[in-house]
Amino acid sequence: MTDTTAWDTYARKKPGGRREKNAKGETTWFNWTQYPDHGPGIEVLGEAERVALLELGCGSGGNLAHAATLGHRAVGVDVSPIQLKAARELWGGLPGLELHQRGALDFMSETAERFDAVYSVFGAIWFTDPGQMFPAIRQVLKPGGVLAFSQRPPVEGCYGCQASYINQADDPNPLVVKRWDYTPDMWTGLLKEHGFRYALANEITPPEGWKTGTLLVRALAPGA
Repeated sequence: MTDTTAWDTYARKKPGGRREKNAKGETTWFNWTQYPDHGPGIEVLGEAERVALLELGCGSGGNLAHAATLGHRAVGVDVSPIQLKAARELWGGLPGLELHQRGALDFMSETAERFDAVYSVFGAIWFTDPGQMFPAIRQVLKPGGVLAFSQRPPVEGCYGCQASYINQADDPNPLVVKRWDYTPDMWTGLLKEHGFRYALANEITPPEGWKTGTLLVRALAPGA
């Protein structure tokens, strides 16, 4: 099992709790960006009804829960037991929602299920070498299935494997995890190298008063 120390620490440091409703008064919603009530929604994953979705790094499960309320089979994977405990407390009774405490690569190497879409919102795809992640995702996607993920845009000139630091409350030495940052063109190039089609990447403009946008990447698996 992957060491969960860093991600459990991150979970404890996350500010506040989840809102009961969004700006539209909805009790579940899908959000690709780091800003509430901003950007596109679940339509990025396609318009089909009642499909099987896999979220890599599902955290406390808000996006996953929204998928389940729409009738989709919503499978979430996360390494942090703290995150999954929160997800089960919030959403454990939803039909169609399934949670696994596993590393993303481990889960995909073990499952026999094939999914209509695989996605990650500031999640496992950002923190795993794409040379390992993209082949694994291709193995679990149905032909023509959707891959989509979001993360912060890269710092100019800082591409490839970078360090993310997670501060610990009682320790001056931060925990370090790896992340992979690329420009939109670099991401689409990597996806094409791994056989994905119609790869697109763009930066979602932040809300007024904020400086940092959100990088959203989408592609289709080969096949139908």
